[in-house]
Amino acid sequence: MASPTVSAHDIDDLINAGELAQTSEYLASLPHHDVAAILDRLPREHSGIAFRLLPKDVAVDVFDDLSPRSQRHLIDDLGTTAVAEAFDNLDPDDRAELLDELPAAVAKTLIADLTPEERDATGVVLGYPRGSVGRRMSPEIVHAYVDEPVAAALARVKERGSEVETIYTIPVINRHRVLEGVVSLRDLLLAEPETLVGDLMRKPVAANADDDAESTAQRCVDRGILAMPVVDSENRVVGVLTLDDAVEVIEQARDVDEARAGASEPLDEPYLLASVFSITRSRIVWLFVLAISAILTVNVLEIFEATLDEMVALALFIPLLTGIGGNTGSQAAVTVTRALAVNDVTPRDVVRVVGKEFRVGLTLGVSLGLVGFVVAGLVYDFRIGTVIGVTIVSICTMAATVGGLMPLIAKSIKVDPAVFSTPFISTFCDATGLLLYFMIAKSVLGI
Repeated sequence: MASPTVSAHDIDDLINAGELAQTSEYLASLPHHDVAAILDRLPREHSGIAFRLLPKDVAVDVFDDLSPRSQRHLIDDLGTTAVAEAFDNLDPDDRAELLDELPAAVAKTLIADLTPEERDATGVVLGYPRGSVGRRMSPEIVHAYVDEPVAAALARVKERGSEVETIYTIPVINRHRVLEGVVSLRDLLLAEPETLVGDLMRKPVAANADDDAESTAQRCVDRGILAMPVVDSENRVVGVLTLDDAVEVIEQARDVDEARAGASEPLDEPYLLASVFSITRSRIVWLFVLAISAILTVNVLEIFEATLDEMVALALFIPLLTGIGGNTGSQAAVTVTRALAVNDVTPRDVVRVVGKEFRVGLTLGVSLGLVGFVVAGLVYDFRIGTVIGVTIVSICTMAATVGGLMPLIAKSIKVDPAVFSTPFISTFCDATGLLLYFMIAKSVLGI
């Protein structure tokens, strides 16, 4: 029996050594989601070999669990014929995500091979804008009618249950397909056959198909909803967002936010498989933006060059002050961005957020400013200490307020709040902090 700790490195080494029989044995011993994780991390040329070594029925399940990038590579390398069955077995939302990755000619070929029913279901998902719930929902659902007995609803579940993504939470509709409520499979199984479904249903938590996928997914996860009904503008059910799809949406959004908070774009493949060019491309745009923004800081230093000549000691504290300002602003931005992601705040809460971050920044500034005043006063003199202390209070208050405000502005103009996190805030606070510093120094020191 193969070891359960088989890794992508092990499979890669076996393929390099030409041990295909042993590779097949190892892969056959693993759950299909573990095999998919290994294929996602294999070099492209070896991923296709490993996929070809899988039994046909296993390959279908593995393909479903692969990232869209790996799916695209397999289609490119093996041709549409080799993966046609696996593509056909994807859920419509996963199929739509893959089609977005493929050249138009390849996508057209794959769609043409679908059954009319699967083609229609995929078309429904593709009809909604990217980033919307409609693109991530499953349009294949089993429903129950509000005025039918439990026995009829269960018969429909048994008839269509194998064709849909989930059956544990069932939308309840009227004869015009308008959403009335939801009922769990457990409640149907435990109820008397003649009981009306309407007597068992509960109030639904639903989403509109045009709603933002990330915020809706967060709501689904926060409430632990196994399947959230998705409706159109007339409240007719068009699909469901399952909990596993909601988690995937949130994880993808988190990866993007974490990358942008670090001044880069997310990689669409594992780090060790990414080329030097792709990694460079993911970082260089942000570095250009930051370099141009940093010119502001240089200009500020030039403006106050005479002030520095008169009091050289002021230059020694510049790294301290810019560091405090940048970190304070970034902390506020990250906190508010997270609060936006989990729907703790909305752009309408701008006054409350700004007020809270102002108070937080002021409290931080007073605490740190007292330390700065004492240290700088003892090392130099207490006039310098006063400049440092007052500047720290001012910078912390300003940075926290601006850092909390920027994500709300970004959200209101439909820009990713993560773009306004660490890189932007740090640069802004550097330039503004120096302006405050030298203005306070000139006022206190009379230079």
